[in-house]
Amino acid sequence: MNIILLSGGSGRRLWPLSNDIRSKQFIKIFKKEDGTYESMLQRVYRQIRKADTDARIIIATSKTQISAINNQLGDNVGISAEPCRRDTFPAILLATAYLADVMKADPEEPVVVCPVDPYVEDGYFEALKELSCQSAKGGANLVLMGIEPSYPSEKYGYIIPEINAQTEDTGVSYVKTFKEKPDTRTASSYIAQGALWNGGVFAYKLKYVLDKACKLVGYKSYQDLYSRYNTLEKISFDYAVVEKEEKIQVMKFAGSWKDIGTWNTLSESMGENIIGKGIMDDTCSGVNIVNEMDVPVLAMGLKDVIISASPEGILVSDKEQSSYIKPYVDGIVQQVMFAEKSWGSFKVLDVEDGSMTIKVTLNKGHSMNYHNHKYRDEVWVVISGTGRTIVDGMEQNVKTGDVIAMSAGCKHTVIAETELKLVEVQIGTGISVQDKQKFELGWC
Repeated sequence: MNIILLSGGSGRRLWPLSNDIRSKQFIKIFKKEDGTYESMLQRVYRQIRKADTDARIIIATSKTQISAINNQLGDNVGISAEPCRRDTFPAILLATAYLADVMKADPEEPVVVCPVDPYVEDGYFEALKELSCQSAKGGANLVLMGIEPSYPSEKYGYIIPEINAQTEDTGVSYVKTFKEKPDTRTASSYIAQGALWNGGVFAYKLKYVLDKACKLVGYKSYQDLYSRYNTLEKISFDYAVVEKEEKIQVMKFAGSWKDIGTWNTLSESMGENIIGKGIMDDTCSGVNIVNEMDVPVLAMGLKDVIISASPEGILVSDKEQSSYIKPYVDGIVQQVMFAEKSWGSFKVLDVEDGSMTIKVTLNKGHSMNYHNHKYRDEVWVVISGTGRTIVDGMEQNVKTGDVIAMSAGCKHTVIAETELKLVEVQIGTGISVQDKQKFELGWC
C-alpha cells in the first residue's frame, strides 16, 4: 500500500499533555504487552506494518513536528513536511507529489489517506488494504471508507450511499450524497437511510490527485509546489475535491473505530485508569488520572472526571465538559515546558527573569546541532551517562558530575555515548528559541 498519514494538527483538546510542539498523536498513553507505553502515532504505524510490511508510508505533517516523529519512529520514516499550515487539500497535494517525485511511485498506483489518530483494531488496516484494491479497480475516482454509525452523532459528517443489491454483497456502493454535521434528530434520519460516518479515510489513484493539482494550482513538480506552498489557498480536501467529484464510491467499515479527539473519547480507550503517580479511593467511579509529574495525584469521591497533570498545567474536568476545552486553552500563552526532539527530549524545570533551567535527555548515539547563542551564556551539569562535548572546536569526554560552561557566542554541542542526562542553565536577557545559529561539524 501507499499510505498518507495526516498528522498536522495541534490537538490542543488534550491539554495539558498536548501543546503546539507535542500534539495529541505523540502522547504515550497506550500500554503495550511489555508494560511500556506508545503514542497514537506509534500504535497506528505499528499496526500498518503488521498488516503490510512493505507499505510505503508517508506522514504529512508540519515542520514543527518532524523532530517528534523522528524521535518516536526513527530517522528513516517518509515525511512530507508542510513549510506552513494550509489545511488538508494542500497537505494531501504535497504528500502525493512527494510520493510521485521523491519516492517514484507509479501514477497508476492507489493511495490511501487516513488520519493518524483513530483508535482501531487490526481489522481496520485489513480494510485499508481492501480500500486500496477497490481504488485500483478504477470504478470510481475516489473511494471513501464509511464508518458504520454506533449512535446518531453530531460530530461527524454523513455519507449516504446508493442502496442496491451490490451494496449488500460487497459492502461497496456509489455515493448518493453528503450531509454536513447534523443535530441528533437529523442524524437519526440519515442513519435510517443507511448513512455512514465520514471518518476522513479515502483512496485514489496517484495520477487523479496530480491531475487535480495541475488544474487547480498549476502543479509542475514537488519542489515547485513546496516553494510556493504559502501561496496556496487554505481549503480542506472535502471542499476542494470530494464535494465536486461525481464518480465516488464508499466502502462500509463495520469494525471498531473511535475518533480520539477529546479527553472523553480518549479515556474510553485507555487500558487502565491511572497512568503515572496517582491514587484514588474506592468512592471514585469513572475517573482517569494521567500524570506526567513526579508528584502524586490523589482523587477522592469523584465520578466521571478526568485529571491530567504535566509541566504545562493541570486539568480537572467532568468528562463530558472536557470536550469544550479548546477556547479556554487557546487563551493560555506560556513557555513550552516539554518536547520530544529527534535527539531526545527536554523538560523546563524553572523560569526566572534572566534565567531558565532545563533537564535535557539525549538518546544514545545522538547529538545536538553544533550551535551558538548571541544573547545568553549556558552551563551544563551532567547528571547521568557519558558522552563528548565540543566547545569552539575543542573536544572532551564528559561523565556524571562534570560541568561545562559556555559564554555567549561560543559554538558547542554534546554527543551521547550512552543515554545522557544533563541540567542546562541558560543565563541572559531575552532568552528565546530564536537565539540560535547552527554550524556544520561533520566529523563529530
